[in-house]
Order: sequence, then structure tokens, then C-alpha cells
Amino acid sequence: MEQNGEKVIEVKNVKKVYRMGRERILAVDDVSFEIYKGEFCCLLGTSGSGKSTLLNLMAGIEKLSTGQIIIKGKNIHKMSEKGLAKFRQRYLGFVFQSYNLINSMTALENVELPLVFKKVRPRSREKMAREMLTSVGLGKRMRHRPKEMSGGQQQRVGIARAFVAKPEIVFADEPTGNLDTRTTKEVMNIIKDIAKKNNQTIVMVTHDRSLAQYADKIIHILDGKIQEVEVVDREEICEVNAAEAAQQPEVKAVTVEEAISKLNQEQENIKEQVEIL
Repeated sequence: MEQNGEKVIEVKNVKKVYRMGRERILAVDDVSFEIYKGEFCCLLGTSGSGKSTLLNLMAGIEKLSTGQIIIKGKNIHKMSEKGLAKFRQRYLGFVFQSYNLINSMTALENVELPLVFKKVRPRSREKMAREMLTSVGLGKRMRHRPKEMSGGQQQRVGIARAFVAKPEIVFADEPTGNLDTRTTKEVMNIIKDIAKKNNQTIVMVTHDRSLAQYADKIIHILDGKIQEVEVVDREEICEVNAAEAAQQPEVKAVTVEEAISKLNQEQENIKEQVEIL
């Protein structure tokens, strides 16, 4: 992805220090990077690397120790709690590993929730929630409650809730951590397709390198520090895939008559082998 567009997130010399008694733990250590509009950015690292802490800092959930985090031109750590809450409602969406659905509500009601806080009228928000659930493949599950759905279905509800208000930025913290391989691919494709359609920015935390391949930019984190920023060249990937496809054996098209003739010949061969036995 070309990096000549709008910067939506700027992280500047950010540090996060936790104090446990006399011990000082440096969870995020002087980190700086930029994320552009429409970019899918992955924070990749092992457990304890500081990636989730960094995501929480970017979302304003935790307070940084030093540095700056600027989102949409606003220094979020200089905002009041009320101002930050309004900012999140307007610009941010969240997808969580544990789904964070309200069990007493249906899928439709869970997805409507962000629109309630945005004071969207009941008829409009129900229509928007229905369309969003249909787009993630849950058109027939709208009246089901979380306990009546599989993990993959619950995460689809979580994705629908995160995207229903069309936030400019969506933060996803290990969004497929509780899912099997097949469902993981389905969920990742849904996230990527919706974001691409609406030119939304995704910031995803994961420890799984295979999931990082969905991203345009991969920020490798270890011990609270950035080890490498890897920008994925989608055009190069397409060229590699095309080259690999060109090396595959040519598949010759046959007519129906040729196929029937071949089948009859195989049956004759089998008959001869049976007679020999």
C-alpha cells in the first residue's frame, strides 16, 4: 500500500511503565510509527511482548507514561474521559477475542447497541443492524442470543457490532484467538472485506504469523520494542501467485463425448482385469 495518504494514527516515542512495589516494568519502550487511512496494520508478537498494551494505549483504554498518540489529529491522552468517550463513539470500533456480547440480548440487539449510544433512531438502527448481520452471514440468527450460537457465530456478531456504525478505525485484539482454523479464515476474510469496502483502518493484535499475512503493514514487537516494520507488497504477492499458477501442469479441456469414451475404456480395462483374476 502506498503511504502517501492521510495519516490517521501517529505514535510518537511512546512508553508505558508499570510499577509493582519497587519493581519497574517497561511494557512499551519508546515506540514510534504511523498508520494511514485504509491500512490494515498488524501488531505481531509473542505473549508478553507488549502488543496488547500498545493497542490499549492507542485506544485510550490505558494511559501512557510518556510520548504522544495522535488519532485524527487529536492527542487522545490530553482528552477528558468524557471527551475520549465521545471520540471513541465517533471514530473507533472494537473486536475482542472473548466476543464481549451481552448474553441477555439477541444478536440484533447487541449489534444495535453502538447505534443506541450514537442516538440513532430505533427504526434506522434496526435496519442498519439487520443489514450488517446479513452481510456477515447471520441473516437467520438475528433473534438468537449468544449462548444459542457457536463461537464463530458470536464473533461474527462482534464484528457486525464493531462495524455497524462505520467507524474510521477498528481495533481488533486477537479476534480469532478462540476459533478453529476454518472459522478463523472466515472471520478474517469478513473483517478484511468490510474494511476494504468502506476504506476503514484496521489495527489488529496477534501472535499468529499466518493471520499477519492479511495485513498491509506488520509491526514486529518484542520486549516492548519494535524490531521491524514490514510493509507487504500486494502487487508482488499477486505476481508470485501468478508465476506459481503458470508453473502448474496444463489442464486440457475435453468434450463430453471424449469423457464418455474414456470412461467406457476404463470400464473395459477393469472387466479384463476381473476376468484374469
